[in-house]
Amino acid sequence: MIWICTVLLFWVIAWAINVRMVAMKPSRIITFFVPALFGVTLLLLWEGIVRGLQISPVLLPPPSAIAVTFSQSVPILWGDFVQTFVKGALSGYVIGCGAAVLTAIAVDRSPFLQRGLLPVGNFVAALPIIGLAPIMVMWFGFGWQSKAAVVVAMVFFPVLVNTVQGLQASDAMQRDLMRTYAANYPQALLRLRLPAAMPFIFNGLKIATTLALIGAIVAEFFGSPIKGMGFRISTEVGRLSLDMVWAEITVAAFAGSAFYGGVALIEKTVTFWHPSQRRVR
Repeated sequence: MIWICTVLLFWVIAWAINVRMVAMKPSRIITFFVPALFGVTLLLLWEGIVRGLQISPVLLPPPSAIAVTFSQSVPILWGDFVQTFVKGALSGYVIGCGAAVLTAIAVDRSPFLQRGLLPVGNFVAALPIIGLAPIMVMWFGFGWQSKAAVVVAMVFFPVLVNTVQGLQASDAMQRDLMRTYAANYPQALLRLRLPAAMPFIFNGLKIATTLALIGAIVAEFFGSPIKGMGFRISTEVGRLSLDMVWAEITVAAFAGSAFYGGVALIEKTVTFWHPSQRRVR
């Protein structure tokens, strides 16, 4: 009970500090410190509850045990990260998103594809990954190629739908102005349609970052080499090594957050002119 009382006291103090800091004038330090303090508080609360209630590590290991396992398994975690994220998720993300943008341009030019492909895309996007992953493994083998194929199928249609919607974001007056300048379709696409579509495209790209990592991990449950996040999670669960499972989850969480943040940073650079990127003072 001493652990729980200590952590609850720290929770109350940290909560009061966060409330005071949120009320202060926004700055980069406050923006970083508030979620960091909140996250540390959650970890300490987790540690206190596990130790205070003496919960079995098989059910819920404390963060300290996870940190020890993480530090002792860095080479294994790095190999799993490269196999799942770099080879599977990232390659599938690049292929799927690139193909989706090119297909969206073709759909924008063809009313037939707008009426035929998009409804099919909505249907395919609704297919469960649990049913899609084993089929891709049978088609493309147990290597990273099958995981990339699953990622391509997951990210393609969200990016496609957002890009098609973005290409239609420019209003009729703007398109008429381009025609007044005697601009052909490629010129109008590069100078008007694509810039106007960028906020929509990046919205799809940010959604696809989480889908890519989830798809690659789940696909490894149905067959993979002797490394990878999904392989390691399924194997260690069978061995009741929950601390290693949580270490893999930690790697996946950091990788997914960094991936999303990288795409958001690129979006901020590319769409600096958009109202959503203007800081309110």
